Amino acid sequence: MRKLNRVIIPEILDSLNPADPRAIRSRRDLRWIDLYLGNSRWIVRQLKTQTPPPARIIEIGAGEGDLCRKVQISLPSSTVTGLDLIQRSANLPLSIQWIGGDFFHTLPNIGADACVGSLVLHHFSDKALRDLGSRLQSFRSLTFCEPLRSHLPLFLSKLSCPFLSEVTRHDMPTSIHAGFSPGELPSQLGLDSKKWIVRESSHWRGALRLVASRR
Repeated sequence: MRKLNRVIIPEILDSLNPADPRAIRSRRDLRWIDLYLGNSRWIVRQLKTQTPPPARIIEIGAGEGDLCRKVQISLPSSTVTGLDLIQRSANLPLSIQWIGGDFFHTLPNIGADACVGSLVLHHFSDKALRDLGSRLQSFRSLTFCEPLRSHLPLFLSKLSCPFLSEVTRHDMPTSIHAGFSPGELPSQLGLDSKKWIVRESSHWRGALRLVASRR
């Protein structure tokens, strides 16, 4: 079967005001998708296996902070900080720190042990990923879940269309086309095997998972 080429098309949700009812509905879809893929559960498990546990954890593209909440509940002794263009959600616990703005600009000024992200890297071009990778070199560990770019997840996304909002029906296959095949992310992020131990796996439901720890 012909391999899918990586194609980045703007997603509708990214252009909507967070208060727009369509955005609210789409974020609800994303929570169900996260539950289906198990991305947040997997990221939390990876963080809990690290020795010593990371004292400071950054999430890039944190959205409304759902993953930040889960990380903090599971690792209550860690300081958790969310980074996103949108401002802090009013419902986010005060114990979770928040930095609004472009994380490409804010990351170099933040010290932390671990950086995590779920369904965020696929938004960026290869050039932007190389740039981001250079800003991640100071972390002790990196943990990311991204769309798996393959035919089966694309087929499954079409089957789920009747249950999704109009925005998600557009954005879900768009995300898959912009996602990654195994082996691509470590190279695009510039994770030198002499400096990083990289483990990558994929799930048939549509998740590509990467954990990198410094040697």
